[in-house]
Amino acid sequence: MRKSIAIYGAGGFGRETALLLQQINAVEPLWDFKGFFDDGLPKNTRLADGLVIGGFQDALDSDIECLVLGIAEGAVRKKLFEGLKRKGFRFPSLIHPSVNRGSGRNHIGQGCLISAGVICTTDIVLDDFVLVNLAVTIGHDVHLQAYTSVMPACHLSGNVSVHTGAFIGTGAKILQGVTIGQRAKVGAGAVVLHDVPPGATAVGVPARIITP
Repeated sequence: MRKSIAIYGAGGFGRETALLLQQINAVEPLWDFKGFFDDGLPKNTRLADGLVIGGFQDALDSDIECLVLGIAEGAVRKKLFEGLKRKGFRFPSLIHPSVNRGSGRNHIGQGCLISAGVICTTDIVLDDFVLVNLAVTIGHDVHLQAYTSVMPACHLSGNVSVHTGAFIGTGAKILQGVTIGQRAKVGAGAVVLHDVPPGATAVGVPARIITP
């Protein structure tokens, strides 16, 4: 029996998340998609991918069983979860059928989104509400802490640690053993050779810190 599910966020990534649900259902019909919650669009707005069924209060008032946070910014995901957890939603992790899940020793927390083409290896830990976007590779012993966001085509070498709320831009490469600090940002295409401090921004090849 399909479980009822809605997506919080009807922007670009939210609509990509709706596509992810469709692609999962094409392989195994698990989800009954009810629509989007979004605070920036009027209720009953019809999008190509589904109906906007309300905002924050409508989510609290709904009888939907499961909720996905389809928002790329980790800080927003965290704020929404803190506000919505009292409702008692289940926050399933959605994994595209094409993902190479790697070793059975890998761990994935609740509320994670793992997009098409991702390749995992072994002894990987993804904490709650991690986003791994299209065609990312994740090496051995990588730890992605809660609310981190890894954008498309990034490559994370072995023993990389990405701390809570960090953001890794499209096409970035993180070399072996590097730590990305809490809420740090790595620019698109950067090649990171050394640790990035909490709250800092690293850009370029090789990456350099541009904010304290």
